[in-house]
Amino acid sequence: MSAVEDVVTEAPAVEAVPKRAMTLGFGTSLVMLVLLLVVPLFVKNFIIFQLTQLLYLGLAVLALNILTGGSGQFSLGQSAFYAVGAYTSAILMEHADMNYALTLPIAGIICFAFGFLFGQPALRLSGVYLALATFALATAMPQLLKLGFFEHWTGGVQGLVVTKPDAPFSLPMSQDMWLYYFTLAITVGIYVASVNLLRSRSGRAFMAIRDNEIAASAMGVNVALYKTLAFGVSAGITGVAGGLGAIAVQFVAPDSFTITLAIQLFLGMVVGGVGWLPGSIVGAAFIIFVPNIAEGVSKGLSGAVFGVLLFLVIFLVPHGARQVAIVAQQLVGKLKK
Repeated sequence: MSAVEDVVTEAPAVEAVPKRAMTLGFGTSLVMLVLLLVVPLFVKNFIIFQLTQLLYLGLAVLALNILTGGSGQFSLGQSAFYAVGAYTSAILMEHADMNYALTLPIAGIICFAFGFLFGQPALRLSGVYLALATFALATAMPQLLKLGFFEHWTGGVQGLVVTKPDAPFSLPMSQDMWLYYFTLAITVGIYVASVNLLRSRSGRAFMAIRDNEIAASAMGVNVALYKTLAFGVSAGITGVAGGLGAIAVQFVAPDSFTITLAIQLFLGMVVGGVGWLPGSIVGAAFIIFVPNIAEGVSKGLSGAVFGVLLFLVIFLVPHGARQVAIVAQQLVGKLKK
């Protein structure tokens, strides 16, 4: 319990995103989009696969950012929603012979319902106790997927192999290339929808609850509804990310969705900047590439090297990529003068 308490209590405070960071956010997002569109044309298939991984994990980090950065609710159980989404897509593709693209909205809807229902009993919890409840969900999910009752559908401990789709209309591109651009299109669509959500009336209600529940309730905000809605939206987006992950990796197994994945997503959110959506891709890049860099420095002490790198990031930029964006904007402003 103490370990989980440390994770939650040491996490940076959820603050409103400064206007200057929001202004830079559009430019940052545009630069990222251009790079993501162009880079795959000049790299090998393995790098394209890693970039695809960057996109769907970035989507999962974005979902957690909506929940924590948007409504102020901590969750260490995102791996459970990710697993449900991944298995939904895999089962529909392999057992129902459904088109891979059609499985994604179904995975999102199922995970939305799962998250919304889970948010109902979680209403009585907050802070470290909510984190513990979601931690329990993430811990239990891999074991539930191994139950004999579900084995016919899930494949039990052996998991399910998923067929990688070909490019449609005989397009002259590899499977990895097509899947990358397919994932990019979905990621951009969900990102734009998420930005609009946080700027809408519901988004303002989320942020009012994040800042002060009592004041939000006094202003007429239905706190219970919006807190569960935030859980549902976050779970739904995470489910789509899980479905994309299953299609890209071509395999799902219970041990792929342990609490380690949930902690990685939480770490990605912190590194990217809590409450700053463009930082989700940066956070995903950190959890994908920094472990590889650490292993390149020292295979025997890769965990220690990763810990040192993480400590340096937190010490130098405690507010993550959001803080870097603000500093960059200030430097640009000085250069213009």
